[in-house]
Order: sequence, then C-alpha cells, then structure tokens
Amino acid sequence: MIAVCVESNLTDRVTERTLDLTPPPNSAERRAPGSQHGRAGQASGSPEAPKAVVRSDLGTILLHWTLVVAIVASLVTGLRLSADAEGSWFAKLFEPILPQGEIWTWHYLSAVFVLALIFAYATYMSAARLKRRISSKKIVVLSLPASNKLRIAAVNVIAYWILFAAVLVLSATGVLLYLGHGGLWVTVHYVSALTVLTYIVAHVVLHYFYGGIAQLLRLFRPQPLRQFAGMSKHPLMKSLAIGGVVIAGAVVLDLGTRGDLYVNQASVLPELDGVLDDPAWRDAKPAFVRTHQGVGLDDTGESTVEVRAAQIGDKIAFAFRWEDSNRSLKRHPLVKTEAGWRMLNNRADISDETAYYEDKFSVAFSKTDAFGGGDSTHMGPKPLGDKPPSLHRRGLHYTTDGSLIDVWQWKAARGGMLGKVDDMWFGPPLEPSEAQVAGTKRYSAGYGADEGKSFYVYNYKKQAGSDYGGTVDVLRLPADYVKTASLMGTVDLAIEATDDAGSQWWMFDAESVPYSPEKDAEIPVGTIIPGVLITGEYLGSRADLNGGAKWQDGYWTLEVVRDMDTGNRQDLPMEDGLFVWVSVFDHNQTRHTRHSRPVRLTFN
Repeated sequence: MIAVCVESNLTDRVTERTLDLTPPPNSAERRAPGSQHGRAGQASGSPEAPKAVVRSDLGTILLHWTLVVAIVASLVTGLRLSADAEGSWFAKLFEPILPQGEIWTWHYLSAVFVLALIFAYATYMSAARLKRRISSKKIVVLSLPASNKLRIAAVNVIAYWILFAAVLVLSATGVLLYLGHGGLWVTVHYVSALTVLTYIVAHVVLHYFYGGIAQLLRLFRPQPLRQFAGMSKHPLMKSLAIGGVVIAGAVVLDLGTRGDLYVNQASVLPELDGVLDDPAWRDAKPAFVRTHQGVGLDDTGESTVEVRAAQIGDKIAFAFRWEDSNRSLKRHPLVKTEAGWRMLNNRADISDETAYYEDKFSVAFSKTDAFGGGDSTHMGPKPLGDKPPSLHRRGLHYTTDGSLIDVWQWKAARGGMLGKVDDMWFGPPLEPSEAQVAGTKRYSAGYGADEGKSFYVYNYKKQAGSDYGGTVDVLRLPADYVKTASLMGTVDLAIEATDDAGSQWWMFDAESVPYSPEKDAEIPVGTIIPGVLITGEYLGSRADLNGGAKWQDGYWTLEVVRDMDTGNRQDLPMEDGLFVWVSVFDHNQTRHTRHSRPVRLTFN
C-alpha cells in the first residue's frame, strides 16, 4: 500500500509520466499478465514506440539559466578575490581562467542577482504548482525498493536543498562581510561558495545519470507550462516582480544605511601628539568603520577605525584611531652576518612583505563611492593587458576614467613618528619604464607620490641577481653602533613583538657615516641596524600633510592637518560629499584591511 501511494505521486515532471518503483521481490505484480511489466514482456520483439522528447517549461528555462549565469559570475569573481588572500591555494588553481580588473562591482551585483533569483525561483515554483520538483517526499524512496532512476531523483532533491541552504548562507555571510564583519564569517562564506561549486558539478552528473544527454538538453527545449488546478495567472511575471523587489530593496537598504563623517567647526588647531584631548575633537562626532581581510591583527585581519574631522578656518584636521595590538617600527632591519649584511624580510623581492615591516595607515578621498575604493582597485596578475604586472602579481591601483583619488599614507618608520604623512594619489596608469617592463623594478600603474620629495631613503641596495635572500650592499653605517643600538631600544625580532615607546628604527645623517670596509670591520657580527635613513626634508606637494601619532594600550591614534585646498593638482579640495576610505596595515607592505562602503564627508 505504501509503495502504491509513493508511486502514484512520483513523476519526472517533464512528460508527467509516472516513474515506476521497482516491485519488491516475489511480487505478484511482476508476473501478473495484465500488469505493465507483463505487457512489456509480451511486447518484446515488437518495435519500440518512439520516446517523447524531454522538455521543460519556458519559465524554468529562463530562471534556470539566469541563475546559472549569476552564480557563475559570483563564484568566479569570488574566487579571484579569494586568490588574493594570504596562503590561498585552491582559488589559485583557477588563476588562468579567473577574470581580472575591477572585480568588486561584478561580485556584489552578481550576489544580489543570485539572491533575487532564488526568491524569484521559489515564487515561480509555488505559483506554477511545481513545488513537487523539490518535494522532500521524494527522498522516502531511498528507504524503499526503487529503481536507480528514482533514487537519483531523490538524491537530486537532497542536492537542491543543500544548494538553497548554501546560497542563503552565502547571502547572509556576504551581507556581513559587506558591512565589515570579517574573521569567522570569511571562512563560512568561503566554505559555502565551495559547496555551491561542488553542487554545480554534482547537479550535472546527477541529471546525466538520470536521463542521459536528453535530460541535460531539456533546458534548451522549451514547452508551454502545463496547467494545474489552483495555478496562479502569469507565474513568471510574478516571480520576476518579486526578484525586482528584492534587488530594489537591497539597493535602497544599502544607500539608506551608509554613514556620514560630520566635520566639526572649531577655532583652534589640535596639538598633533596622538592624544584626542583637544577642544577640536571634543565636539566632533566620530564615525566608525569596520575593516577586515587584512593580514595580522592577532590573526583576525580586522580593525575598527574611529574617524573624526574638524575644520579650523582654512585648515582641516582628521583624527584616526584603530586597533593594533602591537607597535611595529622595524622596517627591513639589517643584521650583520659572517657573509655580510642581510636585510630581514620574507617577500621583499615581490613587494609583499608581511614580517619585518612597519605599521602603516592609509586614508583615501574620492568623488565616487564606486566599489573597489572608488573604482581604483584592479585585481589579478595582469589587469592591464598592455602594461607590466605588479611584482607580487596580485593587482594594481589605478583609475580608468581619468579621475584622481587623494591618498594619505602614514608610515611609522619613514617619518610617521616624526610628524610627517606621505601625500600620494591614485589616477590613470603611467607608462612603464624599461626596468619596469623588464620586471626588475616595481610597476605601480596609477599609484604614486605627489610632486616633490620625501626625506626617507632605504639603507640597502639589492645586489645584482639577488632576491634579497642573500647579502645586500649597505649605504650608511652607524657612527656609533652602540649608541644606535640604545636608540632602537629592546631588539626583539619576533614578528608580533611590540617595539619600545620612543624607539628609533631609523638613522639621521648626523648619526651615520657612508659605508666603508674599515668602519664595517669595527662592527661585530650579530649587530642590527635600521633599514631606513632620514635625510633632508619633505618638499613640494608631497609635504602638504603634517601629523602626530601615538600607540597606547593596543591602539594607534593619528592626527593629520592639511589646508582645505592646497591648490596642488594631485590633491582634492576638502568639500562636502567626498567619500572616505581607510585601511590598516599591521607590519605589512600591501596586505591592508579594507571595507566595502565608504563614509561621506559632510560639512553641513
């Protein structure tokens, strides 16, 4: 009786023919002359009736393929972003086929379309009375004697529900990442994406074993939707309307919940000491930006940045406070060995250092809130087809519409603790030099320093044919290596060590002398000296920014002051409506934290 009930409700939902359960052993039905099996036996030897062409309704075909395109776009762009992560290996297997360039927009848009299409598909199945396609009742055949075809159909239903669950988890975690929540949610998002990728392969295989090539081709062969009692009118139009509502709702919710950075009007400039006790900050309303997917930061890759702003006459001041559990000032220190001087690093040869590096902080101002930091981040080993790749082959910063993004970089060991912030920019990609084309010098595309000069240089030079794995040529040695050692404070080469307050991991001209073998011979093996030299002064537009920073109790605090309008062509005037992006670098060169939604600078 149970077998009869199940059999009567299981069809292939394409031709509406009943799919037969395998009769149990010794069943009378197997031998009954009037049964279907009996008739099949009597008909043996007779010409077989032509099989009906397997088809599917137009609505299913349209929704199915639109969803496939959206899911594939979401997966391939997500894998491109995943390939950029520290230690990534699986996503890198797909490197040759992954898209390059401005990936963020496509990833976000495809994700929204996937969510909308899932709702549309569910609406369509309900309105068109097609819910039996994914009915959990089909799974019961796995516990009954049944044909392989029916068992495959049951497994396919289970796979459908796994897909729905994975897509919902992907959507939920994607929203969390979009809002700035990283950490565990990055892993859950990644695992869910791999589940969907696995489903795609399993889905094709299951359908092939269910009905062969004809079953796969059904989604290219439309037929009118079968009519059932209680079916809604125009189910496809209703489902598309629901999908449109989901998309519109996502856009409205996103734009309606973005933050503002209100600029306080003050009368006195703050003292640039990294302490927020000035009147200018007292009434400044802070904005909080959750950043994530960086490297370090207690292995979370996350840091929440507090931002304040104040206008004082023709000057504007910003205060930034961010989480970082250690003070890192060592940028590529040099250690003397029996073989010569070595520069401590793990990936300096490809400009992707994550070990012996200073803490940094970056803020960017753009006139657009486009994804990817104002449409300036282009992922992949070679996003500019006619120009060289970056040394680390992870991507390049540049703009494609001729626009300029004003970038300020605070670098702890390269003037950051001496009151300077480097004035930089993102813009159209520059033409590469011969050395950059040859790959012997870093090509930065549309990322560069403002006109003028900085006061820092590096105290080493790579030897010919070296990748910084061997010895380097040193430019200057300490005039008194014992005094230099005392200025550096406690020397702890552990990656996560906190350098002493007031420690100096750079040398001034007056504290050093040009390299000579005679001076080198005075310095014992094992001595460590700074890898940064401070010489001269900041000049030109690059010198527009003054700052002060302090690390205390697991937080860096940075204050920066600049003219409201410098008049320099590589700077943006501070005005209402600029969008602000921030990034935290925890002793690394390029693997900073990021966030998807900027805050809007608001003067009114």
